[in-house]
Amino acid sequence: MSSAFPTLSAAIWIPILAGAFVLAVGNDRNAGIVRGVSLFGALLGLLATLPLLTSFERGSAEMQFVELLPWIDRFQVNYHLGVDGISVWFPLLTAFITVIVVVAGWEVIEEKVAQYMASFLILSGLMIGVFCALDGLLFYVFFEATLIPMYIIIGVWGGPNRVYAAFKFFLYTLAGSLLTLIALIYLYLKSGSFDILVWHKLPLSLDEQIMIFLAFLVAFAVKVPMWPVHTWLPDAHVEAPTGGSVVLAAIMLKLGAYGFLRFSMPIAPDASSSLSWLILSMSLVAVVYIGFVALVQTDMKKLVAYSSIAHMGFVTLGFFIFNQMGVQGAIVQMISHGFISGAMFLCIGVMYDRLHSRNIADYGGVVNTMPKFAAFFMLFAMANSGLPATSGFVGEFFVILGAVGYNFWIAFAAATTLILGAAYSLWMYKRVVFGAIGNDKVAGLTDLNRREFAMLAVLAVAVLAMGIYPKPVTDMTDASVARLLEHVAVSKIK
Repeated sequence: MSSAFPTLSAAIWIPILAGAFVLAVGNDRNAGIVRGVSLFGALLGLLATLPLLTSFERGSAEMQFVELLPWIDRFQVNYHLGVDGISVWFPLLTAFITVIVVVAGWEVIEEKVAQYMASFLILSGLMIGVFCALDGLLFYVFFEATLIPMYIIIGVWGGPNRVYAAFKFFLYTLAGSLLTLIALIYLYLKSGSFDILVWHKLPLSLDEQIMIFLAFLVAFAVKVPMWPVHTWLPDAHVEAPTGGSVVLAAIMLKLGAYGFLRFSMPIAPDASSSLSWLILSMSLVAVVYIGFVALVQTDMKKLVAYSSIAHMGFVTLGFFIFNQMGVQGAIVQMISHGFISGAMFLCIGVMYDRLHSRNIADYGGVVNTMPKFAAFFMLFAMANSGLPATSGFVGEFFVILGAVGYNFWIAFAAATTLILGAAYSLWMYKRVVFGAIGNDKVAGLTDLNRREFAMLAVLAVAVLAMGIYPKPVTDMTDASVARLLEHVAVSKIK
């Protein structure tokens, strides 16, 4: 379904142009105006994505809001955009999180304010472009371009080891993407087109599919990140500013997971089936082993970073059990993780802004001085544990149900995340929040201000609403997931 109004282009380019404007005219002398313009640009970008929610045709597996313009005629490269039930929620999530991040940095960032806000606005547009691109080269451009603003965010506003963390993040993700570029070029030579939907119908031998699948796996596994290529993420999270950690966990990790759904599974379905054991093994290691690694962390940010790896392992597990419940649960988990991980990093940021420490041992008894904050933090910690009636439960429950139908022992191993998630989330909460006041610095803490209360309250509503009534999400994804699984089930080997 084509769109009369370029909804997707508006969603992509409004935040990018707003960021470019802020970067061009903003400076620290007019920081107040910069913040206002940045918030206006982020809200306008969110407004541009709302038609995806209100005008999306539920029950259809076709691409909607399609835009197609020639870009590089010589190589059949087009500016081709569209969304289906698999991708439609992610532009909305990206725009929503961008607004939260701009508000979160309102008072905290005092130097290079324009550059900070512009980086997030531009990054927002680029990430939305990844989720909307239906041209392979266009996807690759957006996918790689997201590295630049995040590299700057970590390298400029990060912690003491920010340069090391920024380089590690950039090199891991860039190196992983080089094989993907080779795979894209090979698919172009086979089909004469960069159209992703054409590639979905391309007959390939099993050997070709395996090579293409492995090439995509390298890039997407690093981006998720999957074990054992996950080591860049804790370093990046620890050194990134709060806003950088929020976007990294809530959105950027989803780019790799989305790649499996848009590229690996539909283009190489036979290889996906043949190598599913590899993905399931890597996913289970992430769920179980990384859960134990999170349990022993002393830095709150590092603990939540490892938690993200474990939860994203649940996502890839859901994809490769090849049933409706599992794939839909994984998509729900991706959206839910965007809310919960973002909220967890914001809570840690609230404490860090006051005490300038992320070490669990430096806290204790926070509930005595910050009762409102403690209530929000409890909700998000419970959601991170998969508490029923929160969004964290829905996706995990769906994936476990799907896994039971696939293999009981895989489901049993995956279900350990409910125990481990509760262990590391609630043990951290207990040591930080409960008990007597730990020291004089904790005694001097002040509770949430109106800005902090508002951003945490919005995320709390999102977590509870999705946990209580996930039907809008599953209704929009149902038809597209069914078509994907039908496509994977039909061999393309000729």
